[in-house]
Amino acid sequence: MEAAMKNLYLPHLVTIEDVYQETPDVRSYRLVFKDPGVRDTFDFKTGQFGIYSAFGYGESSFCIASSPTRKGYIQCTFRQVGRVTGALAGLEVGDTMGFRGPYGNWFPIDEWKGKNIVFVAGGIALPPVRSVIWNCLDRREDFGDITIVYGARTVEDLVYKNELAHWEERNDVNLVQTVDPGGETPEWKGKIGFVPTVLEEVAPKPENTIAVMCGPPIMIKFSLVSLEKLGFSDEQVYTTLENKMKCGVGKCGRCNVGDIYICKEGPVYTAAQVKRMHNDF
Repeated sequence: MEAAMKNLYLPHLVTIEDVYQETPDVRSYRLVFKDPGVRDTFDFKTGQFGIYSAFGYGESSFCIASSPTRKGYIQCTFRQVGRVTGALAGLEVGDTMGFRGPYGNWFPIDEWKGKNIVFVAGGIALPPVRSVIWNCLDRREDFGDITIVYGARTVEDLVYKNELAHWEERNDVNLVQTVDPGGETPEWKGKIGFVPTVLEEVAPKPENTIAVMCGPPIMIKFSLVSLEKLGFSDEQVYTTLENKMKCGVGKCGRCNVGDIYICKEGPVYTAAQVKRMHNDF
């Protein structure tokens, strides 16, 4: 562990304890640190991210999808899109990966005590929001109404289907699921429509409310418009730019947006902050 602290690029070794095939090309891993000392002391804040290694292939950055309230393990969820994620997708229970982190800032949920929370997510962008959802649900008495608006292109593309079923059954959560027109199945009982449109139909009240959003750029663009129509200010809306993260420490420069290094200053921002840097994307 001492060596890992001296070398920014030396990962901790983690064992894959469980594998969840979310969709045909999306997987989740439950990871446990091999070093008992790290396993017992590792901590992070919701919204932070990590760098995950497939040895012999490279590293890829994505969020820590589990909540810091759940100790003894971390969870990651990723889509197979390239060489590294393809190698990660080939691993199974008992295999070893590398993990560096946690990096970045986090969602300031302690400042949200007593507020209502609206979560808005699309497709594979639910994992970073999942961390915040479970953090809030594990501290349920700290928050008011909790609403989750989640959509994907098709029913098959919805991730965390077992957890969605659990949230739907809870009487202290308002879960609204939707799929794009044409993406439904005969058994589908959720809504049919794009996330921004469904968000306006749900019409959460902006008073004493925080919105947490993550999704494809086009979804975020129109969901911001929808939230504005509903009366939300940019300071009430939080998102994560985790897709901009690369090395984790701002050394490679690929996370640079204008004069900002997302790895060092992000990935969590308010909508007001994102709008100020928009022209530099």
